[in-house]
Amino acid sequence: MEFLGQVAAWFGDPVNWSGRDGIPVRLVEHLVLSIIPLALALAVALPIGLYVGHTGRGSQLAVNLSNIGRAVPTLAILIIAFMLLSRPLVVVGLRSEVSEVAAIIAMFFLALPPVVTNTYVGLAEVDRDLIEAARGMGMTGGQVLLRVELPVALPVVLAGIRTAAVQVVATATLGAVVATGGFGRYLIDGIAQLRYEEMFAGAVLVALLSLLTELSFAWLQRRTISPGLLAGPTNATAG
Repeated sequence: MEFLGQVAAWFGDPVNWSGRDGIPVRLVEHLVLSIIPLALALAVALPIGLYVGHTGRGSQLAVNLSNIGRAVPTLAILIIAFMLLSRPLVVVGLRSEVSEVAAIIAMFFLALPPVVTNTYVGLAEVDRDLIEAARGMGMTGGQVLLRVELPVALPVVLAGIRTAAVQVVATATLGAVVATGGFGRYLIDGIAQLRYEEMFAGAVLVALLSLLTELSFAWLQRRTISPGLLAGPTNATAG
C-alpha cells in the first residue's frame, strides 16, 4: 500500500504535469512516435494487401514476408536502425533526430505484418460467387474491388489496422532505449534512478493509452461497418 501511495503522489505532483518531462509533453511525443509509423505502414501495406487479395498474385511472398516481419524482434530493428543512421544523420546536421527516426522505422516494420495479412486475407475470403455476380453486371476490376470486395472485407481489414495500432502504441516505449521521448522515458529513467514509482506510473500510462487506442478503433469499427458484417470473424492475425 505504501508503494501505491508513492505512485499516487507521483501522479498528484504538479511537477510531473508541466515542463519538458511533464505527462502532456510525453503524451504528445508518444503519439508522434506512434501515429507517424502507423500512417506510413498503412500507406505501404494497404495497397500491397489490396493488390494481392484482389489479384491473387504474390500471395505466398506477401504472407512469408509478413511472417518474417513478425519473427524479427522490434528491439533488434530499433538498435540496427539507430546504429546505421547515427553517422549519416549527424553528418547532415540531424543529430537530435536520430533516435526518433530509428524508432519510427522500427514501429513501421512492426505495423506492416498485421495490416498486409488482414487486408489480403479479408479480400481472399470474399465469396467468389459474389465477385462473379458483380463482374456479370459489367463492373470493372476496380469497381469490384471498391464496391464489393473491400466493403465485405472491411471488418478484417480494420481489425488488422486496430491490431497494428495497439502494438505500435504499446511498443513505442522501446524508443526510450535509444533516448527518444514518450512514456518510455518514465520507464527508462525510473529504472536508472531507482525511482520505481515513476517506472510504475509510466507503465500505467502506456497501458491506459493502449487501452484507449483499442477502444477507439473498436468504436470506429462499429461506426463504419454494417452490423451484419460484424457478425463474422474479424481478426485474421489472432492466434
